[in-house]
Amino acid sequence: MVGSVKKVYIAPVGTSGERVQKDKIEMIEGAGVVGDKFFDAKSHRKVMGVGEDAYKLAKDNNIDLPETALGENILFDFDPHSFASGTRFEIGSAVLEITEPCTLCSHLVKYDKKLPKLILNKRGQYFRVIKSGEIKAGESVKLLKNSGSCKNKLI
Repeated sequence: MVGSVKKVYIAPVGTSGERVQKDKIEMIEGAGVVGDKFFDAKSHRKVMGVGEDAYKLAKDNNIDLPETALGENILFDFDPHSFASGTRFEIGSAVLEITEPCTLCSHLVKYDKKLPKLILNKRGQYFRVIKSGEIKAGESVKLLKNSGSCKNKLI
């Protein structure tokens, strides 16, 4: 076990991306999070996982960053940037694989001009769904396949 899921969210279809907290989210292989506006997108950026460390880092630098500001579907109690692309996790009955680090979006400067640079390599990782299933808040995250050290990890 590498950690656990703190909270889960969707960005409902028809919204501009505001996240809504849920008790559980349903994952569909190759399509993403059921009910999410990015469900069945053609991209490999189906699911966004963020570590709570990113929010703590902002807070420690006196930046008021509201929950979900980083666009997560899953908030972890560990830093997903500790793992490289290709790493697989079993979470609940689903299996997810890291595809790539999340890019920094320019909209983050609305919280603070220094935020994008501050959380570089901490914002989150994109995942694809390898095996359909449900993920609930509080679930354990089990490492299935580690693809080695992450190039993006801050040292």
